[in-house]
Amino acid sequence: MDASFWAPAVTFSIITLTIGTVFVLRGPVGQALGQWIEGWSHTEAKWIEGHYGAPGVEVAELRVEVEELRHQLTDVQERLDSAERLLARQRDAERLRPGAAS
Repeated sequence: MDASFWAPAVTFSIITLTIGTVFVLRGPVGQALGQWIEGWSHTEAKWIEGHYGAPGVEVAELRVEVEELRHQLTDVQERLDSAERLLARQRDAERLRPGAAS
């Protein structure tokens, strides 16, 4: 038997299985399966909360830390800007000085 004999049978089988799966999953079996999968996330959230504390507290702490880091970054940027301005003034003064060869 060659492949041309099996190709329609395999194609028909795949289509039949796909349609059957869609009908089963759209019914009560699919709803029960969906609720079961949804329960995984609730169980995982309870487990995380039990082992690591409430996630809301950790998020609040992280937000405070991010704000502190933002303020520190702003200070560092201001210092860098002032240092760049000082260096630019020194370079300008050196270029404008008489007798300085560039």
